[in-house]
Amino acid sequence: MKIFLKYGSLIAFLISLLGLLYLIKNNSILSLNPIALIIQIASVGIMVWARITFGIKSFHVSSNATKEKLITNGPYKWWRHPIYASIIYFFLACLIAFPNYKTFIAVLIIVFSTYVRMLFEEKELIETFENYSEYSKKAKRIIPFIF
Repeated sequence: MKIFLKYGSLIAFLISLLGLLYLIKNNSILSLNPIALIIQIASVGIMVWARITFGIKSFHVSSNATKEKLITNGPYKWWRHPIYASIIYFFLACLIAFPNYKTFIAVLIIVFSTYVRMLFEEKELIETFENYSEYSKKAKRIIPFIF
């Protein structure tokens, strides 16, 4: 099962890269739209905060980087997956800046594959940490206090 989760996460990551490459190719990532820029800057801030809180372990593609202890402080107090959430926020902002069906499809691919990675990682975390179910009742996946 663990090998399936690792490879599934890797495949989802590679699929999200296809969406990213499409957005880069079509210059559909950054714009001068102030709302999109604010969302993207906030997303980068959340990601940096999460990476600093989590430590060097967070800089790899495979899921379940938390082998020794469950991180529940910093942004992990509100989000179970602040890095994935920030990726989703960042690319949803692309739809505000570039509202067309091609951008929609690319962002949908990125968001869906990121969400799949999130689910794969949660399966591992549930197996690894007995207190993960309790933690998941307090911290939400993508939107604090809601979802």
